[in-house]
Amino acid sequence: MSVDLTDERYEKHREAGDILAQVRAEAADRVEVGASHLDVAEYAEERIRELGGEPAFPVNISVDEEAAHATPEPDDDATFGEEMINLDIGVHVDGWLADTAVTVDLSGTDELAEAPAEALEAALDVVEAGVHTGEIGAEIESVIDGYGYNPVVNLSGHGLGHWEQHTEPNIPNRAVETGVELQAGDVVAIEPFATDGGGKVTEGADEEIFALEREASVRNRDARQALEQIVEEFKTLPFARRWLDTRRAEMALRRLSQQNVVHGYPVLQEDEGCLVSQKEHTVVVTEDGCEVTTR
Repeated sequence: MSVDLTDERYEKHREAGDILAQVRAEAADRVEVGASHLDVAEYAEERIRELGGEPAFPVNISVDEEAAHATPEPDDDATFGEEMINLDIGVHVDGWLADTAVTVDLSGTDELAEAPAEALEAALDVVEAGVHTGEIGAEIESVIDGYGYNPVVNLSGHGLGHWEQHTEPNIPNRAVETGVELQAGDVVAIEPFATDGGGKVTEGADEEIFALEREASVRNRDARQALEQIVEEFKTLPFARRWLDTRRAEMALRRLSQQNVVHGYPVLQEDEGCLVSQKEHTVVVTEDGCEVTTR
């Protein structure tokens, strides 16, 4: 079945990707020793809005052993040091998404930063309708192994749906037997992670990113106010605690979590003392290749 890649949904994916490519570059330029995590995150999120999109999720700023789901808390005073920094940024236009990430290395570990970028290019070279997701993973694993590092095997790329940040198919970061064949018209984010650690991340204690699980009747006023904002502004997409306008947002989120109305995203991290790098693009799969929307 042929797919019309000029359809409005694809145009909105492309618009989101164009915005994201610009914001990624501008945000990365602001990552330097002594700069504020919160300033970089808020700059990127506001710049997305200025350019006509909306953040698809809070800007992730992952440092050293952190791989994903780290974002500044309200009034965060953290600054960058001589560290490995991953910026993961998303944009949506009317719910149609683009997702991208880049490593800014301030630690002097150049090759670890290069490994996922080269692995991503190798993956993009094989993407086309009919390619098996395990083959994409094999390309990623081969390049990262060649650098002497490990892919993070329990993180993967993913499909992008309407108001859905993570959908099928999963795009593994290693060779696997299971998986699916990509089809023309699929919109997927491919995101290799490389590490000098063991290659598996675990959940940390910190949670600053949340998403709606279900709508429900909530008695507490602050929690109810937070829920109204979540449903209206963020729908099913992830949001940050610092985005909530309600007073006592931390308590409101705790109540909503206890009622299974929202769920949190714990920071995912390698072992302490290890480093994780990342590179990600969003692509539209075509019959004979792919279109990178976030180049």
